[in-house]
Amino acid sequence: MSKPARALPAVNDTDIRLLRVFRTVVECGGFSAAEVELNISRAAISLHMADLEKRLGLRLCRRGRAGFLLTDDGRLAYEATLRLLAGLESFRSEINAAHGRLRGELNIGITDNLVTLPQMRVTNALRALKQAGPEVRVNIRMIPPNEVERGVLDGRLHVGVVPARRALPGLAGFPLYREESRLYCGRGHPLFDAPAGEVTRAAVEVADAIAPTRAQQPPEAADLQQALNTTATATDREGVAFLILTGCYVGFLPIHYARQWVERGAMRELLPDTHRYSLEFHAVTKKGAQPNLVLERFLDLLKAGEAGAVP
Repeated sequence: MSKPARALPAVNDTDIRLLRVFRTVVECGGFSAAEVELNISRAAISLHMADLEKRLGLRLCRRGRAGFLLTDDGRLAYEATLRLLAGLESFRSEINAAHGRLRGELNIGITDNLVTLPQMRVTNALRALKQAGPEVRVNIRMIPPNEVERGVLDGRLHVGVVPARRALPGLAGFPLYREESRLYCGRGHPLFDAPAGEVTRAAVEVADAIAPTRAQQPPEAADLQQALNTTATATDREGVAFLILTGCYVGFLPIHYARQWVERGAMRELLPDTHRYSLEFHAVTKKGAQPNLVLERFLDLLKAGEAGAVP
């Protein structure tokens, strides 16, 4: 005869704290990476996880030489944790809204390297939000576009800033920025000091080039990229910049991001009339999400800066 399942006691503040630690460990991919995020030692994290497993009566993860790995029960507990914590934040937001006060959290996910965009709509909206609600806690995560979208859909993030690619059924959005990218080489590259007449399409297309590994480019960019001699890849724009600055590769970068090196004479733009493309970024939120006064105010502030923001 099997032993009856043990009922979970009522969830208390200690459980909530342990679940927040658990969520962070999962999202960081292990105890070591979570140390910085949580600002506590690995030993303390291990004790918290052991307490949570004892409290839930479940083995949540395996850790050892093979690394950190969630068990099946752990995956189930993680998904339930996300729903619980999102529900708590929604409750707090609704109560704060009843008082008409801007209090609570704003969790934002942003694609990398947008801070150098001259329009600064996100920065300006955050400044205005802080002035209107000094008690609002803002949490920004710089993560890949697909993780931003997933975070908004599952409630971990209130709003995201991502490239406008495909329309996901559960997301609503509006345009924020349009950025232009061009092709660059670095100082020391054979094309860097070449006369303009020698920088031809043929010369560019035989040079070693960098391809991004994340699908966040418009179709016209893919056509330009395909014609290049790709011998290196990078997951993000910073990686592309690192490789361009070696003087060994050509690669596409947004002009707002490359400007700092162009002005210092460390990068040169190549074939600007033909090797260029634009990418639009949207602010996205979850359709049908519970009312949230902080989020609504932030979105209003973003939209208020709309005029002239997309050149």
